[in-house]
Amino acid sequence: MYRKFKRKIIIITKFTFILIALIANNQCTEKGDPVTVYASSQDGDRLNRQPDLHFTNSAVSPIPEIIINEDTIFQRIDGFGATFNEAGMICLNALSAEAREKLLESLFSPVSGAGFTLMKSPMGACDFASAGPWYTYNETPGDTAMNHFSIARDLAPDGLVTYIKGAMKYGKFEIETCADFVSDWMYFGLGKDQKHIRPEYYGALSKYYSKYIQAYAQQGINVNYLNLFNEADNPHYSNVLYKDMGVIIKNHLASRLKSDGLTTKIQLGETCTREEGLRKFPSVVADTMVKKQISTFTVHGYDFDDSKFSSTTRLHNLVPEIPIWMTEVCYAGKSLCPKIYPFERKWPVTHFEDGELWGNMIVNDMKNWVSGWIYWNMILDQNGGPWLVAVDRGDPEDNFQHSVVMVNRNTKKVTYTGLYYYLTHFSKFIRPGAHRINTSGGTDKLNFVGFKNPDGTVILNIINNGNKEECNISWKKRMVAVKFKAHSITTLKWNTDEKQ
Repeated sequence: MYRKFKRKIIIITKFTFILIALIANNQCTEKGDPVTVYASSQDGDRLNRQPDLHFTNSAVSPIPEIIINEDTIFQRIDGFGATFNEAGMICLNALSAEAREKLLESLFSPVSGAGFTLMKSPMGACDFASAGPWYTYNETPGDTAMNHFSIARDLAPDGLVTYIKGAMKYGKFEIETCADFVSDWMYFGLGKDQKHIRPEYYGALSKYYSKYIQAYAQQGINVNYLNLFNEADNPHYSNVLYKDMGVIIKNHLASRLKSDGLTTKIQLGETCTREEGLRKFPSVVADTMVKKQISTFTVHGYDFDDSKFSSTTRLHNLVPEIPIWMTEVCYAGKSLCPKIYPFERKWPVTHFEDGELWGNMIVNDMKNWVSGWIYWNMILDQNGGPWLVAVDRGDPEDNFQHSVVMVNRNTKKVTYTGLYYYLTHFSKFIRPGAHRINTSGGTDKLNFVGFKNPDGTVILNIINNGNKEECNISWKKRMVAVKFKAHSITTLKWNTDEKQ
């Protein structure tokens, strides 16, 4: 009798320990918040939330593995977005008031839209200043006091101030600006190699910039970053050399902004390509008096060549103190883009699959120390316009380009391009102040990058450039298996409970 009772006690005790272990293991398996999953794919997902996942204790698995190490951090992320141009506002004004507001919400709301946080707004005319003829803010020769300075064009129904104010209703974002050209009378001339600013007008130029910032401030718009010139030191726009921009910043602009009580940060200039930035920026900031005034290096992405992404890493290694932004890229021109574009030769492009090129570009830029990413035209029409023709300013005929959103001004149909969805996977989930974190592993078809937001959430964006694939995500000795749809982008988000 005693032996039977004792045996029952032992069995019950063993069962109890097993039950406790199973409960403990289950608690460990699903402890904390779930991993939320969002996907956009060629089979129809568009930022759709997928079933939640949960990390489990690590185990040996035959499938590939992506390893997340949030303890190793890289650059701070300043945001993602696109560009305000008159062309976009013209398209918006072709819509009903309700449709116009819905489109702006889809771009700027962090809850129901893309949540853009970093925007570009050109200073004066550019090739998509389409609401009228070429313009600057002061065409009165010799008006160094800027008495005739005016942003009246920007206040019009199709103007940039109107556009920006419409966007401000739905989200918060910072703005950077730059000029293709300033007032004609400040240049030696507009002929070949003449488009340099006369040194006697360096002070007037600085006042021009300051007046612009102040005029926008009076409209309730804060211009956070000022770039002197767009794609300068090149034949098509201002020929101003970067070393001369350094002189203007050091001897005139910085003191002008300070004396006018402005906090706008200075950027050196926007280069056509990443590689051009690597060639031209370091020698200018070798002057420590210039370097201390420069907040950000800004480059464009018109070197459609995978080998060029490393140019920004090399620039970072040379000048690690200054963040790097990508501030313009698009499909444009008849010679370059058709070489890399697999679909029709006219833009905007509506195919979802086209977003894969842009998504990979963002990932590769992020992995090469880019802190902010801004596409060129945010909204264009069904013809990739409207554009401004000003041949003497480098703005040609037939300048159709690609945009984030297309508005058919005839039918009123709004089309969100593949670019919109891929870009939104970054802008919506990765917020200003996040840091890129270390990721490794994967497969040759998976291109991925990870971030940690200021609120402690980890974001992992994975682009699958091939057929369906499964991969383990490994984090802090725990693991979750994820299935990636063919030709898709997937965002994983989970909470670490550790704020930055």
